[in-house]
Parts: sequence; C-alpha cells; structure tokens
Amino acid sequence: MNPVIKLGNQTVSSSSAPYVIAEIGVNHEGSMELAKKLIELAHEGGANAAKFQSYKANTLASKHSPSYWDTTKESTRSQHELFQKYDKFDANDYVELANHCSQIGIDFLSTPFDEHAIDFLDPLMPFYKIASADLTNVPFLRKIAQKGKPIVLSTGASTLGEIEIALDVLNKSGCSEVALLHCILNYPTSNANAHLNMIKSLTRVFPNHVIGYSDHTLPDEAMTPLVSAFLLGAVVLEKHFTHDKTLPGNDHYHAMDIHDLTRFIEMSNRVQELLGKESIKAPISTEGISRENARRSIVLVKDLSAGHVLCQDDITYKRPGTGISPLHWDQVVGMKLPSPLLEDHVLQWSDIE
Repeated sequence: MNPVIKLGNQTVSSSSAPYVIAEIGVNHEGSMELAKKLIELAHEGGANAAKFQSYKANTLASKHSPSYWDTTKESTRSQHELFQKYDKFDANDYVELANHCSQIGIDFLSTPFDEHAIDFLDPLMPFYKIASADLTNVPFLRKIAQKGKPIVLSTGASTLGEIEIALDVLNKSGCSEVALLHCILNYPTSNANAHLNMIKSLTRVFPNHVIGYSDHTLPDEAMTPLVSAFLLGAVVLEKHFTHDKTLPGNDHYHAMDIHDLTRFIEMSNRVQELLGKESIKAPISTEGISRENARRSIVLVKDLSAGHVLCQDDITYKRPGTGISPLHWDQVVGMKLPSPLLEDHVLQWSDIE
C-alpha cells in the first residue's frame, strides 16, 4: 500500500521526495520585514512551505497556564505571558505573508489556534497543519475538517487510541486526506527522546495515511534526525526555522537555519536517489551484462567423446554465464553428449540429451 496526499502542488507518497515545512512560527517576533526575509530564506534553502502560527494569547491560554518548555532557554514561565509577546500579527498581516509566499514560489501555511484563525486562513492555504496539542480538541478538528482541505496532523504526546479518535472525527467531518507526523512534545527534544522508530509504528498502524515527522531536536551538521526520519519512511518533514540560531528564547535555539536546510535538501535528494524507485527486489536493466558475463556456467574440465554420460568429475563452473547455469547442475549430471566436445567448452542445452 502506498498512500498519497496532495500538499500544495506536490503529490506526496512513501516513494516521493519529502515535503519540507520550514516552521517559522513566531521567530519573526512581530516584524513583518523579518517574516518576509524568513520566507525568502526558506525558499532559497529549498523548503516546500513556509509556516507560521496564528494565535492570540487570550484565546489560546488562560492566565494560569504554566510553561512546558526548557526554561533555561526561554525563561518565561507562563504560556499566556509568552504568547502575548508574539501574537502581533492580524488577519491582514497573514494575507500579506501569503501573497509574499505566492510571489516567490513557496507554499504559505500557518497553524491556526482558534476558530477565527481557521476561517481567515482558509483562502490562503492549500492545506491545514494542526498542532499536536489540538489532536484531542474535537470541536476544533471538526471545524477544520469541514473546510474540505487535506490536513497534516502532528501526534506529539498522543496515544494510538487518541490518534484513532482524531482521525475518526476528521473523517466523519469531511476530511479523509490526513498525513500523520510523529512528534515528541519536548522543547527541545533530546536525541534519546526522539524515538524515531515510532515512525514505523505509525506506518504499521495507519497504513492508509502518509507519515511524516515534526522535529524538535537540536540540529547537527549532518541533519541526522531529519535524514533518519526520511529513511524510516517519513515524507512530510517539519522543523522550526530561523535566521539566527544563537538568538535567545522561544524557538530559535532548536531551529534550523538556511545552511542546515540547504544541507538537508541536498542530502535528502541524495538519499532519495540511493533509495530508488523500485521496492521489489529484481534485476535492473544495467545489471543485464553482469548477469550474462559475471555469473557462472557449467564448463567441461576435459575432452569428452560422443555418447559420454556426464558425471560430477566431467564438469565445473566458470564465467561467463552464457551457458547452462549451475542452478541446473543436478539435472545435467547423467545426461548424454550426442557429439564430442573439447575441454573448457561452455555447455549449452543443445549439447546434451
């Protein structure tokens, strides 16, 4: 089974190139100029989509919601307080960002976090991305599904049962095209906690859905987490994106920059080339000459006269493979030569009876 999903202009499947989402989020910190620059960097680096987050602190978190991130990196201990710092953009700003994406040729996305955002983002995006934290938000899932667009759903901190419930809600509300992203809801995620083998679990349990990975680990030179996820079958890949990984706070410290993104795109292209299009073991066309010349044939070890009945001591196996294959060794032993043959003759079926 090879499920597919249409994300923007790309048809994504287990045999396709990965669809890469540069998660700008709120790393623009309220600057339209910087937001547009990040879009341009994401496009230059090779991402398929530049994604933001559309929320207002007052509709997202109560004033009594504690932090769940590494407070040594982001010292704010209240979700409401942190989100207030970055909820500066309104609906018109996202229209401007979507237009900028269109102009440079990259898909625009923004994760909605309330019903108002679901509505104003709808005409701007080719599909919806739903954050892990809303996987159990039934009315929210229903409203997005009713828009009739494909959905990419992160599954951080969820059980298989919760994922099944979410898929059932989405399907019954009008959306059957859903990609599931493995995700660990730690900011940042240690390598020991990445548990990329869960990608295989999602593939096995949800064979009708394209599987991906949303990464919160610290990027390394080889972009190992994303490359590994791709090798395990994740073909929708999302990672936070910034122009400067040394900036303090929020999502800069575990994000990739354009250099990381460029390296990953180059490596994923190389990996996809290495993986190839064939998944069933079989000879490929370029192996034809090797099958013929590097394999063995049954060969005579001495001159033999007409009427001779072949025995084990009369034959050996040598290259090329243009004669009778040693696969038929036991069949050839006991057969008769109607004509005399010389030593080192490559035996053909026409030589024996």
